[in-house]
Amino acid sequence: MLIEIHPETPEARKVAQAMELLQKDGVIIIPTDSVYSFACALGSTKGLDKMARLRDLSPSEANFSLICKDLSQVSQYVAPLSQPIFKMMKRALPGPFTFILDAGVKVPRIFRKSKKEVGIRLPDHAVPAAIIDALGVPLVVSSVLNDQEETEYLTDPGLVHERYGNQVAAVVSGGLGHTEASSVIDCTSGEAVIVREGRGILDGVI
Repeated sequence: MLIEIHPETPEARKVAQAMELLQKDGVIIIPTDSVYSFACALGSTKGLDKMARLRDLSPSEANFSLICKDLSQVSQYVAPLSQPIFKMMKRALPGPFTFILDAGVKVPRIFRKSKKEVGIRLPDHAVPAAIIDALGVPLVVSSVLNDQEETEYLTDPGLVHERYGNQVAAVVSGGLGHTEASSVIDCTSGEAVIVREGRGILDGVI
């Protein structure tokens, strides 16, 4: 199934269609401000297992990230943030960054492993924001890209659908994606450490 949603003004009916698939433990593919990503609803054990299989991982091995609605929602899933880290995130987000933070008490239970850190995203894209707003919980996500494949064709949602349409509940088309993944910043030491330079411009953030 291909659900075409306007990337700037998402239609409520189509957002509801994606939300219903997630509520039924479905895995969908969504646009972000970097690359297209697999997504399931936080708390969906079946969805998490399906997404792990799509990435050829066991759920206990997978380091999936959370896409949240805002920093207030982020605070429910991470340990208390220091003022410098909070201010840095406020400068950077929403945007193409993944912040690795110390996990809050809910996270190990959600991911069924002793997970001490969690990747957090707040992409600057109206479609995932609208889906999360309707769903009421964050999305667990993982990029459709991997190191062994050509990346260019995976920027086109139509081609993403050709590749993955029979493996997921839906591909949500929200405009062309990007070939670069998010920039990753590890904050678990109390300081910001750049793990990966991606689409997020680091100047002025760190």
